[in-house]
Amino acid sequence: MLKIAIILGSTRPGRNGETVAKWVLETARKRGGADYELIDLADHPLPLLDEPMPPLMGQYTKPHTIQWSNVIQPFDGYVFVTPEYNRSVPGALKNAIDFLFREWNNKAAGLVGYGAGGGHHATTALRGILSELKMAHVRTELNLSLYTDFEDISVFRPTSDHEETLNRMLDELSAWSSALRGVREASAQAG
Repeated sequence: MLKIAIILGSTRPGRNGETVAKWVLETARKRGGADYELIDLADHPLPLLDEPMPPLMGQYTKPHTIQWSNVIQPFDGYVFVTPEYNRSVPGALKNAIDFLFREWNNKAAGLVGYGAGGGHHATTALRGILSELKMAHVRTELNLSLYTDFEDISVFRPTSDHEETLNRMLDELSAWSSALRGVREASAQAG
């Protein structure tokens, strides 16, 4: 069974992402076919990257990095739920991603962005980051506008169109997550 993590990329108090991430989790679990789990960055407070060696080396010295590695490693794929802050992702999400390297390699990612402009700038920035980590990000993404998809810019109101797009993205994510298992196995044997 595939293991897919839904990563809530905002730690800000009052964040809209919590309801979005829980809706993604609920919708995904209705589908079956994978074991879905929510990872809230607020539950994994990381300082600014403080490891003496680059994550590429995999020589973690800090307990919080080892714990974070143990949280991320078991998954086959990820759905990143990210707000758009100043045309990019929140610092907490970028920092959490930057702490690790091999744990992300040869895995798949789906993207859900939200913000005043629909979160598209954040998901575009995230694609570049994930590519550098050898992650395959699927084409279909869900972008949500604070003005049209949230009541009073704070209460998420998903529509059937949102669910359809999310399910299409999850179909792609499942296919790529499954295919990349073989890539990881081949890499481990060659390495």
